[in-house]
Order: sequence, then C-alpha cells, then structure tokens
Amino acid sequence: MNSTAELARPGRGFVTGSDAYMRRRILWSGAFRWLCLGLTYSAIGILGILLGSIFWNCLGRLSVDFLRSTNSSDPVRAGMLAGIWGSFWLTLLTGAFSIPIGLATAVYLEEHAANNRLNRIIKVNLANLAGVPSIVYGMLGLTVFVHMFDLFEPNTGAGDVDQIVTILGFLKIRVPDILPLGDVVLAGALTMTLVVLPTIVIASQEALRAVPESIRIASLALGATRWQTVWRQVLPAALPGIATGVILSMSRAIGETAPLIMVGALTRASFCPGQIDSPAKLVTQPGRIPAALFDQYTAMPIESVSWARQPDDRFSAVAASGIVTLLLILLTINGLAMYIRQRSGRHLRW
Repeated sequence: MNSTAELARPGRGFVTGSDAYMRRRILWSGAFRWLCLGLTYSAIGILGILLGSIFWNCLGRLSVDFLRSTNSSDPVRAGMLAGIWGSFWLTLLTGAFSIPIGLATAVYLEEHAANNRLNRIIKVNLANLAGVPSIVYGMLGLTVFVHMFDLFEPNTGAGDVDQIVTILGFLKIRVPDILPLGDVVLAGALTMTLVVLPTIVIASQEALRAVPESIRIASLALGATRWQTVWRQVLPAALPGIATGVILSMSRAIGETAPLIMVGALTRASFCPGQIDSPAKLVTQPGRIPAALFDQYTAMPIESVSWARQPDDRFSAVAASGIVTLLLILLTINGLAMYIRQRSGRHLRW
C-alpha cells in the first residue's frame, strides 16, 4: 500500500527504467516540433522578403497603361497586353481539351473499368506522368504538335491548297495546308494539355473515390442505371474536389514557362494573337478567333523572364510588375477554387 501511494505522488516516475525513456521521447518530440516551426516560419519569412521586394520594385510602374500596352524595347513603353491575351488563349484551349478528356478518363477508371492488371498499370502510369518534368512534355509537344513527326511539308502560307501525303508507300491522303501546326497557339495549348491532364485525372479519381459507396448502392437499388447513378448522384457529390483539381491545374498551366519555350512561344511580342486586344473584339469581330488559334503568341511568365534578363536596370521594375500581375491572377484563380469547394460542400448531404 505504501509503495503504491509513493508512486502516485506528484513528481514520481511511471516505473523504474521507463521514466528516462519517456523523458527522451518527450524531449525529442518537442525538439522536432520546434524544428518544424522554425523551418516553416523561415520559409514564410523568405517568401515575405521576396514578395516585399517585388512589390516595392513595381511601385510606380504597375498601372492600367502597363496592362493595355504590348511589349517594347523601351522599358517606359513596355506592357503585358500580348502576354495576357496569349495566356488567355492558352488557358481557354487547354481547359477545353483537358477537362472533358480528364473527367471522362477518371469516371471510366473509377466507375466502369474492371480491376484487372491492365487498368492497374494505367493508374500507376498516370500517377507517374503527374511527376514528369514539364520540359519533357515540351519536347514531346515540339515533336508531335509543332513538327507533326515531320510527316508533312512545312507550312509556307500558300493559301488553302491541300497537300497530298503518301503513307506506307501506297495510301494517299489529302491534308490541310495548316499542317504541320508550327509555333502557334493551338500547338502550345495541346502541349499544355499533356502537362495538366494527368493531374486532372488523378484529382478527379480521388474526388470520385471519396464519394461513399452507399450512395451508389442506394441509387442502384432504387432502379437507376449505372450511368444515371454516376451522372445524377456520384458526379454532383464529387464536384467540389473535381472543380478544385481542375482550377488548380489551370493555374499551373498559366504559370508554366519551359514547355512553351520548347514549342516556340515568343519571348517578345508586340502583337496579340489574331489582333484581338480587347474583349469587345471577341463579340464584334468573331471571325478573328480562328486566326488567333493559328497565330504566334507569348505568355505572361515568358515575358516576365525576358524582362528580368535584360541588361537595362529599368526593366527590373517592368519584370516586377509582370510578376505581380501573374500573382494576382493566380491568387484569384486559387481563391475561386476555395470558394467553389466551400460553397459546393455546404449542399452535400451524405
């Protein structure tokens, strides 16, 4: 009885031999916690210093005229209008290509495909493709979309005359004179589709997998078909996760530089694709839209990198203004993703 009372007194160890072990564990846990906190706040501090320096450099240079002017060799007249419109067309086309394909692939793999070896290999390869460096996709896009494997004669702008191409020595086909595509907006968008497609598929798979199986079972038990279950029950429940993954993938497409440089995006452009430099021309002059898809282009991150490499120190403020513009657009997109996720999540009743 006395020994039990002595062990229960404050300050006493648990049992002989384990007190030192528990103290070491608590000590190491506290040290690891402070190490993580220190690294986190150090990263936040470095990021804050960099952002503060960028915002300080752009003061007095970032204005409405900067957003309404195209690039120029004069740092006073240089603007980002061509990069904004180039990124707009790239993002629009990339979303139009990647979202339907990625969502359909995820639905098939999660809801319809059998759990066999082939489908497991496809899922593993999709996860691996999401980690491939973007420059590799740039080289692939250069070979496939820009040069078309060198199967066709280079486009010389000879008009609408079609080419006759012989395949396998006897099969002759007639192709438009626009092939190969060359360094145009469409080739860049197809390349960016390769970059973001694995991410969209994986994010959509995770969102579909998070939907409780009881929803599927209840829908099928009430007589709904497999397609009705997926379309009316599973997809609405998975919409917050799918939308978040898609919007974050689009924000990655806006910030990519290496693949676009590989496929021939201009580092300095004084024109907008298709000569469309205002939203009003999309409505009043819709005939220019096809021309924009097959026109040369630049993008916001490419212009910012080009300004930062200029020997003239006055371009530092121009590069900082371009970086701030890109950051504001990315923050807007990420904020939209968070809003969609929260708003859609409120209406879920599982």
